[in-house]
Amino acid sequence: MQTDLNERAQHLLKVLIEGYISDGQPIGSSLLAQRSGLDLSSATIRNVMKSLEDAGYIHAPHTSAGRVPTSQGYRLFVDTLVNVQPLAEQECQGLEIQLEHQSSSDLIHSASNMLSGLTQLTGIVMAPQMDARSISQIEFLQLSEKQILVVLIMSNNDVENRIIQVDRAFTSSELQQSSNYLSEILIGKDLKQARKILVQEMEDVRKSMNAMMVSAIDLGEKAVSGMSDDQSDDYVVAGRTNLMDYDDLSDVTKLRQLFNAFNEKRDVLGLLDRCMDADGVQIFIGSEAGHEVFGDCSVVTAPYQIDDSHIGVLGVIGPKRMHYDRVIPVVDITAKLLSAALNKE
Repeated sequence: MQTDLNERAQHLLKVLIEGYISDGQPIGSSLLAQRSGLDLSSATIRNVMKSLEDAGYIHAPHTSAGRVPTSQGYRLFVDTLVNVQPLAEQECQGLEIQLEHQSSSDLIHSASNMLSGLTQLTGIVMAPQMDARSISQIEFLQLSEKQILVVLIMSNNDVENRIIQVDRAFTSSELQQSSNYLSEILIGKDLKQARKILVQEMEDVRKSMNAMMVSAIDLGEKAVSGMSDDQSDDYVVAGRTNLMDYDDLSDVTKLRQLFNAFNEKRDVLGLLDRCMDADGVQIFIGSEAGHEVFGDCSVVTAPYQIDDSHIGVLGVIGPKRMHYDRVIPVVDITAKLLSAALNKE
């Protein structure tokens, strides 16, 4: 973010924002003078504060002499002024241990709880979006009269083998025809899309009474049913009630709207989807999130990945008055540790 503020004004803005984040109280010129470490008169401090206010970086919440940061002030702060300290190696190792030897589903829940616990904000982790795991090949092999081996090869080179039970024996020709037909309609589709397509195809095919196609779709449904696409829960949220501890978010109506957004998912998912292709940590302050419900919040996110593909986003939601110097590295390291754990898993 470009700014015309001189070094002194930037320093005073930094001190003011850090003080407000810590205390939650408007910062007046006298207190700012004490904390600034600069040999400046109160009049000079007031003049700088006036300039910061005119530029839109701070404002007076009421008639007191104190000032608080605006969204624009926070934006400048996180872009150029905040001192982000990496987590200590010992703390990182402790977090890594918490994510060991867990299933993908458990890892998502653990990461959400970690984010919430470490920041005392609301932790949120999008479930892995396995769109990259689309179907690239489907084959059937008769094992016995009523057992067929299904081989699904996914676009990320995962191979899914399952044995399905059938009501009759299939010839090699029938299985090949089924494979060809299903490949035509399912290749390039993820599991969620495949299920929808098969349901629709079954409705259409039953009208034509094409026995071969009905059998093929039946095999296809058995092949993909029960397979996890990790999208049964769009995201996991931990620490909703932490937001009630902040005066900035204490308005009951606004809190209710925020909790409703967590439940309805659309706005939250829309924001997380925007972050899927981001390179590292992103910070949205107030209206930057694009949804009115987050107007009094800041959202800090980072994508996580399997191999080199981003498959999800995690982050924290809290008041604009959050400890960015702590939250940013926590979100960053949690995304990296979750990625490492998922790659191992």
